[in-house]
Amino acid sequence: QVQLVESGGGLVQPGGSLRLSCAASATPFRLYDMGWYRQATGKQRELVASITSGGNTNYADSVKGRFTISRDNAKNTVYLQMNSLKPEDTAVYYCNGFIATLNYWGQGTQVTVSS
Repeated sequence: QVQLVESGGGLVQPGGSLRLSCAASATPFRLYDMGWYRQATGKQRELVASITSGGNTNYADSVKGRFTISRDNAKNTVYLQMNSLKPEDTAVYYCNGFIATLNYWGQGTQVTVSS
């Protein structure tokens, strides 16, 4: 069973930055496609950013130019650097790991953007 543990969420003012981390027990981690999703209250979960095992990245239009996803295969960790945060970025952020037909989720970390 793969475990994904997110950290780095919290309360930040508009325009601020946060970096989320997701530590994975997946082996070998380098073969997993990884992603960050978010779910705001009353809304469906949506893809924020993803990174393939080969390092290709994809972003939701709403975060392009502000968020950056990256991975460190030596540390089994994927990151989401979030800059220029807006109140509409407020949500629970979930880490996702995918390989073949297997799909894993973390428990989520709350990000609140408010003054």
